[in-house]
Amino acid sequence: MYAVIATGGKQYNVEKGSILKVEKLEGNVGDKITLDQVLCVGGEGDIKVGKPTLSGASVICTITEQDRAAKIIVFKKKRRKGYQKKRGHRQSYTSLKVEDIKA
Repeated sequence: MYAVIATGGKQYNVEKGSILKVEKLEGNVGDKITLDQVLCVGGEGDIKVGKPTLSGASVICTITEQDRAAKIIVFKKKRRKGYQKKRGHRQSYTSLKVEDIKA
C-alpha cells in the first residue's frame, strides 16, 4: 500500500517502512505524528484519489531525526563593479519513518 501526502509545500510518495526528509516539523525524536493531508491512496488493485484530499485518511509517522542539511554557498557578483556577496544557508529538516497508512 502506498500514499501520496502533502507537507511543507511539497508532495511525497510514501510506503509503510519508508524514510523521508521533509521540511521542519515540531516535535522531538521518537514522537509520533499524524499527517492528514493525504492526496491519494493506492495498492492491491484499487486507487482512491481525493478532491483535493481524502477525508478520514492519514499517515502515521515517527520522528527519527531533527537536523540541518549540508551548507550551500550563495555567491553573487557583478563584474567590473566591485560588488560581491557571499552567504551560506543550511535548511532545517525532519526525518520521518512511516509506520502505518490508514485509508
